[in-house]
Amino acid sequence: MPARAVAAAALAAVAGLAIPGALAQGGAPITIFAAASLKNALDDAASMYGQRTGVRVRVSYAASSALARQIEAAAPADLFISADREWMDYLQQRRLIRPATRVDLLGNRLVLIAPSGSRASFPVGRGMPLAEALGAGRLAMADPDVVPAGRYGKAALEALGAWAAARSRLARAENVRAALAFVARGECPLGIVYATDAAAEPRVRIVGAFPTDAHPPIVYPAALTAAGSAAAESFLRFLGSAETQPVFERHGFIVLK
Repeated sequence: MPARAVAAAALAAVAGLAIPGALAQGGAPITIFAAASLKNALDDAASMYGQRTGVRVRVSYAASSALARQIEAAAPADLFISADREWMDYLQQRRLIRPATRVDLLGNRLVLIAPSGSRASFPVGRGMPLAEALGAGRLAMADPDVVPAGRYGKAALEALGAWAAARSRLARAENVRAALAFVARGECPLGIVYATDAAAEPRVRIVGAFPTDAHPPIVYPAALTAAGSAAAESFLRFLGSAETQPVFERHGFIVLK
């Protein structure tokens, strides 16, 4: 049985009648800490869940690194959704998530973007003229030292032989949506973001997609925190259901099965 199905079955067994139970408790709100790139899609899924169950879902968006460290510092979160496996591993090693609930939910793609009015056009691959295309400007990307989107971006540039030209020309952002904003406002001529971010912002356009084998697979794992509630178990089960698959696909995510 696929890992996603096993995790879903385990959650179903644990959660049981979690949705009615949450309603019986007066619809106590649940708090989700989620990677910034999930905002549009997860907002839609949370709204759908709230309408169906009466349970209020509160979502805090930021870089996965920042959220993981907040959870480590005892921030009150029921569920964590990271943009990479490393920050989920970080919490699991510290026994701050419930490993039995962990599941890989989604995938994504990495793209190079420019302002919508830009004429930049070149193949994204080995030998691409990145330095020339930047001119006197900088390359916007999430901090490659800690933020998943930045780590993926650095790995891709290294694989394509472009990191040496880029590393001294970075506009480091606190998360991928901040990097997107740098390009959307015309502050940077180019940026590296997820395909889903580019799709959510009409002021940018995609110059090209990075080869998927140029960086580690982009995976969004989710898990209940050590103190996660029964209502959060039900919400995680909902996120992995066929009901939400069209929501995530509409926003450009790859639903993992």
